[in-house]
Amino acid sequence: MGEEITELDARGLNCPLPVLKAQKRLKSMPSGARLRVLATDPKAPGDFAAFCDAQGHQLIESAGDSEYTIIIARK
Repeated sequence: MGEEITELDARGLNCPLPVLKAQKRLKSMPSGARLRVLATDPKAPGDFAAFCDAQGHQLIESAGDSEYTIIIARK
């Protein structure tokens, strides 16, 4: 049985929009669910680390290449 994972495409959006959109999405998700965010903003990894820390979410992954970063957070 797999964990629920939802994807949020925030490519092309700049700070603070990726985090704000993720926050809105996470509010409607059940506890334990994961959100995968695709982001092109170079500040996104740091923003999401701070956001998860402040809101009590678990930052599972933050990895990227020259195109975009994939961030996975667990509510």
